[in-house]
Amino acid sequence: MHIENRTFDELKEGDSAELRRLVTADDLLAYANVSGNHNPLHIYDQDGDGDGRPEAMAPGSFVAALVGAVLGNVLPGAGTLYRAQSWVFHARVFADDEIVMRVTVTGKNEKESTVTLATEVRRIADDALVLSGVAEVLAPRRKVEYNSQDLPGLIVQRHRHFEKLLKKAEPLAALKTAVVCPEEPNSLGGALMARTHTLIDPILIGSTAKIAEVANAMGVSLDGIEIIEEPLHRNAARKAVELVHAGQAQAIMKGHLHTDLLLRPILDKQTGLRMGRRFTHIFVMDVPGYPHPLLVSDAAINIAPDLKTKVDITQNAIDLAISLGMEQPKVGVLSATETVNPDIPSSIDAALLSKMADRGQITGGLVDGPLAMDNAVDIAAARTKGITSAVAGRADILVVPNLDAGNMLAKQLTYISHAEAAGVVMGARVPIILNSRADDDMSRLASCAVAALHHARMSGITV
Repeated sequence: MHIENRTFDELKEGDSAELRRLVTADDLLAYANVSGNHNPLHIYDQDGDGDGRPEAMAPGSFVAALVGAVLGNVLPGAGTLYRAQSWVFHARVFADDEIVMRVTVTGKNEKESTVTLATEVRRIADDALVLSGVAEVLAPRRKVEYNSQDLPGLIVQRHRHFEKLLKKAEPLAALKTAVVCPEEPNSLGGALMARTHTLIDPILIGSTAKIAEVANAMGVSLDGIEIIEEPLHRNAARKAVELVHAGQAQAIMKGHLHTDLLLRPILDKQTGLRMGRRFTHIFVMDVPGYPHPLLVSDAAINIAPDLKTKVDITQNAIDLAISLGMEQPKVGVLSATETVNPDIPSSIDAALLSKMADRGQITGGLVDGPLAMDNAVDIAAARTKGITSAVAGRADILVVPNLDAGNMLAKQLTYISHAEAAGVVMGARVPIILNSRADDDMSRLASCAVAALHHARMSGITV
């Protein structure tokens, strides 16, 4: 953001400026740590007033400080110093509220170089007045310009979205899960950890000697866990499918074998677990700074999906998002542009998916496209491009043009933005938990929680 101040001599009565801000739960965590104000009313997962639900209410001092951003950045801008400020609070701001902070010059004192300004903050959704007041500031006499992007950034890294999913899945009965070839520490450890958290009740399928050897090396016990001897990977995957058909397994979890070996018997047209839709992979991502989980699909199965496949990709993602607690998921269908371009096939597919949702051919969510990545997830970017929709800037789900784009996006979010990723495959009779060997403990637990929540909804269990 380019910043250029307004000197005392340039200011006149009636001059006004404003900034908008989407308040996030991460903002409130950062403020709690910086200010030392750990009042549970302001923390996203704490119940500060005993009413049985967390408040995530912004501290008044935090909201007031945002007015200082207008004074320090815009009007008068760089070089401004507070002399006095009065506040009256009329309403409260909560995480996920978008607000506008506005200041207006009401007077100048030439002798002291002071300026008085009326200040207010309003909620944008309902135009409710949050606070009003009067500021007296020392206005700058010297012209200053700089770029605020040169300032260091701050990321609050806390797995709050995944923690919420784990807590939501806690009351459910452990999901009977066929774990295929857990023959190395990550895959076996992930299954045992999910068992400890009562997310799954694992049935281990593979080489019993290898599984026991890994368990001994890890210093863990396999007492009470069913183990089925199937040393060949393809047979182990086939056995998992048989357990599902027999009603003995409610989910399948990938262990230490190639994904294609796992999926081959599941996809078999005669004996597999097909349900009519294409199998699609979904990353459920906990992205630091993003206000809710972000679903990315398809990043692992469908290489170059046609329109028919993208319909299934979109519908599967909506169904999973609803299982995670999103009442009407917002789907941003990505392309390189936010307008339809006949030379860019993904933009045409995106527009068709959006229209199909309007006509009820895709149900349960709001679908909009084409959207570029920036205006799918950032309200300011969408507003700059003049895009007005319920999805733009607020997407819960990103449907990517192809596997290349999805894989790159998911890994960029993971390795550059420090996101956590849970992986599941949809479209089969049961959820398929698909983790990478590089996934950490939280990703593996979250994958199991996602599968458990989806199975619960499909079984008619209220969470």
